[in-house]
This record gives sequence, C-alpha cells and structure tokens, in this order.
Amino acid sequence: MAKPAQNIKDVNYTEAFVGTTNFNLRKPQYVIIHHTSQNSLKQTVRTFTMERTQVSAHYVISRDGKVQHMLNDYLRAWQAGKGKWNNIEDMNSCSIGIELDNNGIEPFTDKQIDALISVLQALKERFGIPQSNFIGHGDYAPVRKNDPNVHFPWAKLAARGFGYWYGDTTGVQVPKEFNEYLALRIIGYDVSDVSKAIIAFRRHFCGVESTAKVLSPEERKVLYKLYTKYL
Repeated sequence: MAKPAQNIKDVNYTEAFVGTTNFNLRKPQYVIIHHTSQNSLKQTVRTFTMERTQVSAHYVISRDGKVQHMLNDYLRAWQAGKGKWNNIEDMNSCSIGIELDNNGIEPFTDKQIDALISVLQALKERFGIPQSNFIGHGDYAPVRKNDPNVHFPWAKLAARGFGYWYGDTTGVQVPKEFNEYLALRIIGYDVSDVSKAIIAFRRHFCGVESTAKVLSPEERKVLYKLYTKYL
C-alpha cells in the first residue's frame, strides 16, 4: 500500500520564515484584443466585478476613449479562455486582455482606437512585447470567438507596430507548392479545425466575415505575403 501524503502540519519547518529577495511576477508576452459584446462601459465593468461571471480583463476602453484599468498588468485575468496560438494553450497566464466597448457588430470609434493605440504603446515599451504578439481573441480561439469584429482596423495598428500586416499584393505570385495549412500554423493559428482557422484569418487580414472553407486566389496572396513575415 502506498504511503499516505504527509499532512502540512507534519512538515518540519525552521523556526522562522525567511523570504527570498530574488523573485518577480509574470511578464506578459502577448496582448489579446476583444470586443465586449455588451452595450456600455458601465455594463461591462459590472460584468467584470460580479464573482459569478468568472470573466475579466486588464483594460476596458469605452466608445469615447476613456480607459478603465481593472487589473494590475502583472496579474492573470480570466479573459482568453480555451484556445491555442502557436504552442500556447493557457494564454491567460502570459497575456494582457483589452476589451473594447462594442456590441460585436458595429464599427469602432476613432477615439476608442486612438486610446487603444496609446495603451498598446505603453505596454509594448514596458514589457518588450514583439510586434507579432498583438492578436485578437478570435485568432486565439477561432472555434469559439469572433472578436474583435470584422470592422477592427488591424492595418492601422500594424502600421504603428502592433501586429503584422501583409502590404501590397500587386504582382504577387503564389508558388504552386504553397501549403496553406502550414502557413496558417506558422503564423500561429490552431489548425486542428482548419476551416475555423481560415475564417479567423479572413476576418483579421481580409476584413471579410465569411464561412467559406476555401481561400480565394486573392486571399491566398494575402496569406502567402503574411507567411513570409513569420518565417
């Protein structure tokens, strides 16, 4: 019979606790951008302060550009949930979550995006977050989520150093041997359900909300150009 685990009271501690001076808190490596799918900043703040909801984020940004900081950046918010990006399956432990006050279908306001860029710049400088590591919730969890919605200005953010963009595809020739599955995986998408990865990719980089499971020729050019930036 296996020996039972030792009770904590039986541990032979030293007489006095001595705390080490060599430690730190977690360092965020990613930023995940969301939309709230609610109708006001007040409603979202209430949701994030009710224990039974079990959801939270570090920042919430209102339509008029006001920023509500809700959790210390070093602490772990409950914002990303189940998903996968590259080999990361616990994104909450290594990311900062930013919620944009948006019902999920409307465009984002200029004041809101300007405020977001200011927050992202501060986070990038403070934590040294790489340009590639600013992604959407729908990128990390394409089976469950579609945020930020199709109106989100990813190209504008990429121009400021937050996330990659593909640029001009004029004259791009996609090699016959180009492997879409491999390209999506190298970018970071979970391709266990490749059709969902394609939908999320299309929403983020082509600004189209479509359930088509096959990329168009122009979308293949976008994917190919983007893929070369991640190599």
